[in-house]
Amino acid sequence: MGPRTGLAAVSAALLAMNRTLQVRDVLQTIVASARELLDARYAALGIPDGNGGFAQFLVDGVSDRQWKAIGPLPRQHGILAAMLHGATPVRLADVRQDPRFEGWPAAHPEMSDFLGMPIMDGDDVLGALFLANKRCPPGRRRPDGCAFTAEDEELLRLLAEHAAIALTNARLYERSRELTIAEERARLAHELHDAVAQKLFSLRLTAQAAAALLDRNPDRARSELREVALLAAEAADELRAAVIELRPAALEEDGLIATLRAQIQVLDRAHPARVTFDCQDARALPPRQEAALLRVAQEALHNALRHGDPAHVEVTLFRRGVATVLRVADDGSGFDPAAVRTAGRHLGLVSMRDRASGVGGGLTVESAPGKGTVIEMEVPGG
Repeated sequence: MGPRTGLAAVSAALLAMNRTLQVRDVLQTIVASARELLDARYAALGIPDGNGGFAQFLVDGVSDRQWKAIGPLPRQHGILAAMLHGATPVRLADVRQDPRFEGWPAAHPEMSDFLGMPIMDGDDVLGALFLANKRCPPGRRRPDGCAFTAEDEELLRLLAEHAAIALTNARLYERSRELTIAEERARLAHELHDAVAQKLFSLRLTAQAAAALLDRNPDRARSELREVALLAAEAADELRAAVIELRPAALEEDGLIATLRAQIQVLDRAHPARVTFDCQDARALPPRQEAALLRVAQEALHNALRHGDPAHVEVTLFRRGVATVLRVADDGSGFDPAAVRTAGRHLGLVSMRDRASGVGGGLTVESAPGKGTVIEMEVPGG
């Protein structure tokens, strides 16, 4: 079956580019879509590193074995430099006849007709697409190949414009994810400092008391030293739990259910309160919804364990009709939500509501002094 043509082909290429938010996958999809759309034998996509070379250079139509034989990534010279520095398209009947052509490695495939197109974001060159060796339509085969046309150039220009959008979105997503991870690590580091600092302070005071009692009350000193050993063990547990939590989130690899279960097991070991997790027929959700549910669960757990002094915190993930619901309930001291808002202390409620509404969901909070707290986040789907 030959390549798709017309609007269907363009639509398929644009949809493919916007189906993923991983930069590497977006780049590979762009180069493969360009080769298929213009029916070229070879395609490449270069991303400049700002130092005269390429940070990334992806190819399509060349085998892995052949690509390895070609050698290191190319430098920005000749025709490649024209795309990245001149920021204008280049269409040639035979690239080897162009005065800027400087040859290629021995393992490099032979190329003749050539079409290059910069990928622009305003005045900035994000990269460049390179196509070579246009295939001839059936019945019009020529021994010297078929050159790219002005229509091909316009089609590649359209693809490059959408590629710039897809690539920018993917980079923003990855940057946002990095900031979220950094934010989460900062929060955990703060918790680590608070929890372990309290234990170490108690440890120091108890050790000082034991030293003072050693001569005049040996039995009491021994009791204090046993307390020192207990506090040291608790501090070590707190430290170990926080270090585990500081590892990169496994949400993308393991999914929401497994990630929640693992983090709750850590919290259960690290805190005096019993922390449990129950999943009732919940299903996988889109990545943005799972990320929002995880962050709300973490914030609600933080509030309960640090401010509520509960004996038990129960986290449940379940389906309610066509929606998925996260429920975090504790039997702690509770609070008056209205008074908290009036005092300007939100306990993270504003950010939790923002996360819920950002993925089309909602958040409810039920609490009263001495009555514990129940936080529910509901999102469509699941």
